[in-house]
Amino acid sequence: QVRLVESGGGLVQPGGSLRLACAASGFAFKYYAMGWFRQAPGKEREGVACLSASDGSAYYPQSMKVRFAISRDDGNNMIYLQMNNLKPEDTATYHCATDLVVTCPGGPNGVVSANNWGQGTQVTVSS
Repeated sequence: QVRLVESGGGLVQPGGSLRLACAASGFAFKYYAMGWFRQAPGKEREGVACLSASDGSAYYPQSMKVRFAISRDDGNNMIYLQMNNLKPEDTATYHCATDLVVTCPGGPNGVVSANNWGQGTQVTVSS
């Protein structure tokens, strides 16, 4: 049974940084692409990042490409999202997710429609 547990969210001022973490269990983590999506109240899910397991390629929406970085630790079944220069529009609940496939179909939106995601961690960017 796939289990994903996020942590690391919080309140941060504009321009600040956060590092989100996601602990994965219940599947052969290193073989599958992992990613993050976010959802703000009243808005649709938005892909944030996806990391392929086939060649390590990372995908981001253009608006996040310079500011966000996704990484993984296959030895500890962890995935991370480093977020820098945060903006108020980044306020949302962030979820890690996997569809148990090797690559990121759709690039940065690779896990937006994934079948497995965690409960999320809230990120609030405000002064």
